[in-house]
Amino acid sequence: MGNCFSVQCSFENILIRGWGSIVGQANYMCKLKETLPALAAALAELRAKKNDMQRKVYLAEHRQLKRLEQVQLWLSEAESMITEAENLIAVNPQQINNLCLDGCLSKNCLSTYKFGKKVAKMLRDIRDHMSKGVFEEVAETQPAPPVVVRPEDRTVALESTFDEVWSCFLDKDVGIIGLYGLGGVGKTTLLTQINNKFSTTPNDFDVVIWALVSKDYNVEKIQDRIGGRIGFSDESWKNRSVDQKAEDIYGVLHKKRFVVLLDDLWERVDLNKVGIPEPSQENGSKLIFTTRSLEVCFEMEARKKIKVECLKPEEAWKLFQEKVGDETLHSHPDIPKLAQKVAEECRGLPLALVIIGRAMACRTTPEEWKHAITKLKQSRLSKMENEVYPLLKFSYDYLDPTMKCCLLYCCLYPEDYPIPTKTLVEYWFCEGLFESDKISEAQMEGDHIINSLLRASLLERVDESFFGEECVKMHDVIRDMGLWIACEPEEEEKEKSFFVKAGAQLLEEPDVKAWEGAKRMSVMKNQIKVLRGTPKCPNLQTLFLSENSLEVISDGFFQFMPHLIILDLLRNSDLEGLPKGISRLTSLECLDLSGTGITELPMELKSLKKLKMLELRNMWSLRRIPQNLISSFSKLQIFRLTDVEAIGGFPKEDNVLDGNDNEKLIVELKSLQHLNILRIPEIQSMSALQSFLSHHLFRCSTEALEFTFQETNMFNVLCLEHMERLEMLDIRGCGNMEEMKMEKLHTRGSPSTNYTSRFHTLREVRISSCYKLKDVTWLFLAPNLRYLWIWHCSEMEEILSEGRLRDVADDVGIPYPTPFLNLLYLRLWGLPELKSIYWDALPFPCLKSVYIEDCPKLKKLPLNSDSAKGNHITIRGFQDWWEQLEWENEATRNAFMPSFEAHVY
Repeated sequence: MGNCFSVQCSFENILIRGWGSIVGQANYMCKLKETLPALAAALAELRAKKNDMQRKVYLAEHRQLKRLEQVQLWLSEAESMITEAENLIAVNPQQINNLCLDGCLSKNCLSTYKFGKKVAKMLRDIRDHMSKGVFEEVAETQPAPPVVVRPEDRTVALESTFDEVWSCFLDKDVGIIGLYGLGGVGKTTLLTQINNKFSTTPNDFDVVIWALVSKDYNVEKIQDRIGGRIGFSDESWKNRSVDQKAEDIYGVLHKKRFVVLLDDLWERVDLNKVGIPEPSQENGSKLIFTTRSLEVCFEMEARKKIKVECLKPEEAWKLFQEKVGDETLHSHPDIPKLAQKVAEECRGLPLALVIIGRAMACRTTPEEWKHAITKLKQSRLSKMENEVYPLLKFSYDYLDPTMKCCLLYCCLYPEDYPIPTKTLVEYWFCEGLFESDKISEAQMEGDHIINSLLRASLLERVDESFFGEECVKMHDVIRDMGLWIACEPEEEEKEKSFFVKAGAQLLEEPDVKAWEGAKRMSVMKNQIKVLRGTPKCPNLQTLFLSENSLEVISDGFFQFMPHLIILDLLRNSDLEGLPKGISRLTSLECLDLSGTGITELPMELKSLKKLKMLELRNMWSLRRIPQNLISSFSKLQIFRLTDVEAIGGFPKEDNVLDGNDNEKLIVELKSLQHLNILRIPEIQSMSALQSFLSHHLFRCSTEALEFTFQETNMFNVLCLEHMERLEMLDIRGCGNMEEMKMEKLHTRGSPSTNYTSRFHTLREVRISSCYKLKDVTWLFLAPNLRYLWIWHCSEMEEILSEGRLRDVADDVGIPYPTPFLNLLYLRLWGLPELKSIYWDALPFPCLKSVYIEDCPKLKKLPLNSDSAKGNHITIRGFQDWWEQLEWENEATRNAFMPSFEAHVY
């Protein structure tokens, strides 16, 4: 009986378990019609959250921060879940067709049960993963390298001075070193060479820190620059007091053997207030600074004072010949002797020799050289700086009136400030400095002026940052000279009346009487919070208020500025609103509100009937633009609206523009007949893109295009070929896009077969979260591409596919060109299947930086020993990836070994 009872219990257990299994199977099948739509909704929510987080990470990395590993793990898992969920949803119709009896049974029960179970589990996993995706921060400050290499100019006969300075680092008795000499003599060049020497020479120093001090000396500014190098760069630290920052800096540096390089001191810097421990034999640290004054060397208690001398006559003549050129020097028998006299008048000052030499490079008659000698002899004045400025002014005098105005305009920016060239030209245009009243024509004139000033060494090209625009800057001596000219009594009225306190660490607005007579005023890059005055400025045309801490502008502030043309409020993130009094600026032609915290544009802006340029970039807080406001600017030529908070789905109202319904904005823009440069928020469907491209005005004026859509698996990139101004293309979140094809469009008119010029204006391409895309071969159609970054495209195998390229070339009957001849920066990350960038070595004549992360199958770069000859390329990636790279030969490996910088986990 015992045995029978045991068998009976076991049988009952089997029946119970079997019944439970059947109920479970039925439960999964019955709920399938509910769980599948729930899974689709959860998938859309997860995709949106992942895209939002990737955007935050992208912006953080733009600020040179490093994404947190937990954030990267969450993103990677989210990407895997999205792919898996998409695959489940893709087989949905087949499983639904199998269901019968109101969805409770299936023609293939086992298959449907397994499918239903997967769907339910995936739904739980996504919901669970969504709950984990809450992070206060998505990125952190990266560990700084011991030395940051700076761009440097070729030294001119500074070798002996360099050796003297370098020997001081071996002398334990010398802690503080002062380099002094005239402005333009090469002190900063020398200091830069010393900084960079530490990156190539073995040494015992833990950190090398560079800080520009300049004329407007401020303890906190120096602290922020030093803090950024030793790990104190977040906003909370920047808000600490000067004393607290000094304690923090001292706490780090007194444990290290450091070198601090301070450039351009005009007065004594109190090391204790900054937090710099005094260099001594005990700590073995060094401080080296540059100054124009020997007196400052004594005030800083420099143990070693080294004068940077002007060039000797033979050195000066050699440099001058290089800048003038053999062709000019040999254009007439009398010119070499006259040129020697001009060089002598430069008195060995390198900056003067370079600038005046370039100014004379196109002077091929003896009369012009004799005139130059006369002008230079008249420039003799007594004080030290007045010995320099008149020499440099000689080159300024050769400029035409428009170029003079354009050069002096650059003085409105702070010292050593990178000035975006595009913005600069657009401001010049709005100021009326060009003959043309069309920005498209004015841009060519502006580019010519900038290139002319660059060739004359009156402006310098700034090394472009990874995400940056093309920029220029003024040498500090040239800027000083420009301000000296702008205030010179005998100059014409149009070149006078500058009020410039840019980067002067102002906490309050200047006294209104100090700038009431000004024509151009700049108080940008200060810490002014409130503008409460009512200044009377009958002549004011230009007002730079950007990069302050503005919170409030009083209603009467703009009341008496009847002729104001340019108002720049860029990057005042705490400014949430504009005063109603802005309606008084009826002459305004340019209004830049980019990066402000403004939540709503006031209707009072309708009074600005002359407005030609409206900048609304990075307006994260902007929620409302009143209807019919944009269309009221009938003369508008430049309009940029990007990254507004409203493009996130605020509820629709009559005066709200949101990302799902941009029709109101599009309709208003269509009425602007003079529109020439356009940027708008991202386009979110293929039909919306087609509608946008159908309008001739938009095709001709759009300079940047951003789109994201899910409904298409093919995208014909040639639908964009007639966008005449397209400079930037951002394609993101197109999760179903499998191919970007190049299919000829049959449209009216004569179809061009010159494929290689289709995208000649395109400079920047970003492609992200296009999970099914396998290549971007179409990029060979963009011969002037400068920036390319691609990330989180999980199936991408090649950047340029040899097979696809050959097919296209055969189709159009032309050989394809060598790609990437103008590429400056390449960044690839999160491409797990990527095996090839290009199948052969490329010349890369302009390449500056390559960044590779999470591309484990990329074993070879398209480089050989001839690639990028003459360029210094930086290649960043993880050490283990670098060590597994395959090279064409040992010569190539050796050529690029110094280029690598290991990325820190």
